[in-house]
Amino acid sequence: MLFSCKEDRGSYHGGYYWIYGYGLPATERYEAMAGIAEKWKIKHYSVGECLVEPEEMKRIDALNKRTYNAIERKYGKGWREKYRKDVDGFVMKSADVMDVLITNPFFSNELKKYNIEIYNLDKEVLVLNDKDEFRVTVYKNELQYENKECFKVAVNTKNRTVNLIK
Repeated sequence: MLFSCKEDRGSYHGGYYWIYGYGLPATERYEAMAGIAEKWKIKHYSVGECLVEPEEMKRIDALNKRTYNAIERKYGKGWREKYRKDVDGFVMKSADVMDVLITNPFFSNELKKYNIEIYNLDKEVLVLNDKDEFRVTVYKNELQYENKECFKVAVNTKNRTVNLIK
């Protein structure tokens, strides 16, 4: 009889727990989950949209169950409620980040360098810690793939500061 002492961590690789989904994703929810991915070390990936075979759904659900168990071992019982609270709170925090950015002259000048209008801003917002610090990556989708990322800034919503990340 063979067995392994290695702990089952579900789908854990690259330092993240991966949770797989199927069906049409709620874009705003996925953006919020991506925004808190660094804090929780959890990433979500949609493996299919409308057309997912039942057998594939069973495989995904079984893998996710193992991953949820591993996450519970790491964060404890009740992690899902805390995680959902962070996801829901991210939407408001993201609005706070935008409030800081649209009033910041430094940020406006950086946008001008790339000929980007604030109302047409493609960005990714990530939480850097539990409270007030975020990383914002600004993109210009009209550029070639390798040049789409224009710049990154660190935003502190409490101090209302914006600093370029090099």
